[in-house]
Amino acid sequence: MTQTIVDTTADELARNGERDTDRERRASECPECAGTIDHDEEHGERTCTECGLVLDADAIDYGPEWRTLDDEDGRRVGPPVSTLRHDKGLSTTIGWQNEDAYGNQLSGRKREQLQRLRTWNERFTSKNAAERNLKQAFGEIERMASALGLPEPCRETAGVLYRRAVDDGLLPGRSIEAVSTACLYAAARQHGTPRTLVAFESVSRVEKLPVQRAYRYLSTELGLQIEPADPVHYLPQYASELEISDDAERVAREILEAAKRRGLHSGRSPAGLAASAIYGAARLTNDRLTQERIGEETGVSSVTVRNRYRELLNAYGEARDR
Repeated sequence: MTQTIVDTTADELARNGERDTDRERRASECPECAGTIDHDEEHGERTCTECGLVLDADAIDYGPEWRTLDDEDGRRVGPPVSTLRHDKGLSTTIGWQNEDAYGNQLSGRKREQLQRLRTWNERFTSKNAAERNLKQAFGEIERMASALGLPEPCRETAGVLYRRAVDDGLLPGRSIEAVSTACLYAAARQHGTPRTLVAFESVSRVEKLPVQRAYRYLSTELGLQIEPADPVHYLPQYASELEISDDAERVAREILEAAKRRGLHSGRSPAGLAASAIYGAARLTNDRLTQERIGEETGVSSVTVRNRYRELLNAYGEARDR
């Protein structure tokens, strides 16, 4: 009796093994041409390598929701880590819209509840004075950078400089607005997209003198290696604001290059040289551009433009005669 049960169990296991093998064979063969099935994990498809028949599409990925992208951030979901957030973007943010997922307006009771949630969320995401300091400073950096049209890498560098200043204890005795403006000014110069202090003063909440003092202090304490600004770096910005022609911008660039070879840029304001070169180029290309308009758009005085453009044109003329 026992031998019969063992034989029956062995026969069932053999039949099950044959059925499993048959199913695996059918799963690995194309039902149309019996070709080999290829599993494309990237696109979630199973296709025949012979006739191209798609057997399955949009397969569900049951793998983990993370993977190693680099040494710092291994997440695959959520926004990337940002240095312009006091918590690097790891906290929850509640939107300001009083709408549900379908765009419908919330009731008055729900709006009050959502507002309380926003208030407590603000309190939890900035628990101490240091985090509130960073939050205010990064908000100022984003606001000023947006007004000045500075790129994202420049904003990120400004955030890194401000964090270094906070970690080194350089803020006591100085306003958050002055230090954040100085960090953005230094970052703009490091990335080759400089703006004048007059331009920063127009968007900052403090005057130019505290920004100058904060910038000199940060440069010394943080050991910033910032080279003198190149007048050529101001050309794209001024050319866009003054709406000059491409020929005038090209000639202005050639004028500045000739002036640099003569050493005329040493000890002089790069913004003033760029504005004067644009005025001189406009005269050569017959573009209608006045000294008053240049002063209004660039913040460079008409006296500076009038005193500089003639010697720039002389250097440009000598360079062309050679």
